[in-house]
Amino acid sequence: MSNPLESWIEEQRSAYLYRVCADAEAGTARADLFTRLAGEAEAQGAIWRAQLTASGKPAPPPFVPDLRTRLVARLVQLFGPRRLRAVLAAMKVRGMAIYSRREPGGHSAPIAGNIEHRHRGLGGGGNLRAAVFGINDGLVSNASLIFGVAGASSDPAVVLLTGVAGLTAGAFAMATGEFVSVRSQRELFEYQIALERDELKEYPDAEAQELALIYKAKGLSGSEAERVAKQLVADPEHALDTLAREELGLNPDELGSPWGAAISSLLSFALGAAVPLLPFAMGAGARALPIAGLLTAIALFAVGATLSLFTGRAAVFSGARMLLLGSLAAAVTFAVGKLFGVSVT
Repeated sequence: MSNPLESWIEEQRSAYLYRVCADAEAGTARADLFTRLAGEAEAQGAIWRAQLTASGKPAPPPFVPDLRTRLVARLVQLFGPRRLRAVLAAMKVRGMAIYSRREPGGHSAPIAGNIEHRHRGLGGGGNLRAAVFGINDGLVSNASLIFGVAGASSDPAVVLLTGVAGLTAGAFAMATGEFVSVRSQRELFEYQIALERDELKEYPDAEAQELALIYKAKGLSGSEAERVAKQLVADPEHALDTLAREELGLNPDELGSPWGAAISSLLSFALGAAVPLLPFAMGAGARALPIAGLLTAIALFAVGATLSLFTGRAAVFSGARMLLLGSLAAAVTFAVGKLFGVSVT
């Protein structure tokens, strides 16, 4: 069970941010949604306040937003709720799912042209997509590093050492970043779902009303929205999952394993970074750089062509685009190496 004082503060903070979101969305249907959600949050806060006083503890003082809340409110005023939806969801501001195309009680609907995100959160094939992007990151970054150093020094040993260092540092940086990202996402979900579990026990009707408001904002009629919301909240097995998706905009299916994400990122980055390094590791001598360039070009085209599986574009177009961009990066770093190169002794 949550601490009544902490829960009261949570609801008051949510109500404050709802009103900020309503002001930012003034003149739209979303403004009405956020205003109504602010009222619901204040009503739920009153329940926790009553529990607090009923237990013999003093009533809380008037709510004053803390520094974090004021900072988020200012960012919402500057950039709008849509761009701050992840931050707002973390602060228990519900209804962020209205900024994505979702079916009531279900998963995100497919959106054409919205496939080329980065590593996760894009539906089926996410693991393969993450691996391809990891390979591409390692390939482009280490090839650029190797060509930059090769422009400054003709010593293959120096280039090899730099490439190995780039592979190692980049792979562990990617692994660390993925671990922290996935772990943080999971912690966010676990924290929010614990709050929802407590609130479902305390005021299930209020939770259903909040859910109905979100469905109304998505276009359902009032009676249909209320019927769907009550039916979903009445099912304990799916209620928490539904509330996480529809009220908080969280997707439990995209959490993943922090260690799995870290290891996958490390290996995929290292695989891509090893491609331009191979000729130097195998002692190709003066031919190492042109061979590295050829291998990198082939790999870039292959990565781009593979990405066409997720974008729907022609494989030749995607491959050529990736080859062009990667070649440009390598050429720029090579030129910089030539310009600022020093002799290595």
